[in-house]
Amino acid sequence: MKFDRPPPGEELNVTGEETVPRQAATVIVLRGGADALEVLLVKRTPHARFMGGVWVFPGGAVDAHEGEGDAAHRIAAVRELQEEAGIVLADPGALVKFSRWITPAEVVVRFDTHFFLAPMPDGQEATIDGDEIVDQGWFTPADALAAHERGEIYLVFPTIKHLEQLGAFANADALLDFARGRDVGPVQPRVVTEGETARLLLPGEPGYDG
Repeated sequence: MKFDRPPPGEELNVTGEETVPRQAATVIVLRGGADALEVLLVKRTPHARFMGGVWVFPGGAVDAHEGEGDAAHRIAAVRELQEEAGIVLADPGALVKFSRWITPAEVVVRFDTHFFLAPMPDGQEATIDGDEIVDQGWFTPADALAAHERGEIYLVFPTIKHLEQLGAFANADALLDFARGRDVGPVQPRVVTEGETARLLLPGEPGYDG
């Protein structure tokens, strides 16, 4: 993926001193059961300094009082989901870990983000605060990517790559079955600058190691 300027809050590091990533957690909320697969995306306020106007999965940084390790990520994921989308998950332990992404070392603001899956609880609806989060919507992965291509919503690299992965599954149940018990390792993209533009590369892609 090429870009001529980074997304809001993702400025490239020109000092050469690598930022230590902050721990974070995100929830990919699913609906559709055995019949379909839709995911919840929320739109951050355009006034935010970090990722302003971007459509994302609900999530955010782990607070210090939430502890460390997997338990802290799960607690933070549940808290952020309630704050950003008004969805209450009763059991953080029921979250299904899906992936772990670390912001490229070449970027100033960095996160070590653990992505979890969760079915939409029965009887609940997504509710935004209209302040930090200004819009929300349910999308099939393909529809979200198509809306981004048309310029109707703005997605960033990690969200795009996750949607591409999710689109391989016929329904939410199949996705959850795949993710349960799966070993999750870290993925750390690289930013490679080429003149006035930059490329984001994933491990294994040509140029990543060089």
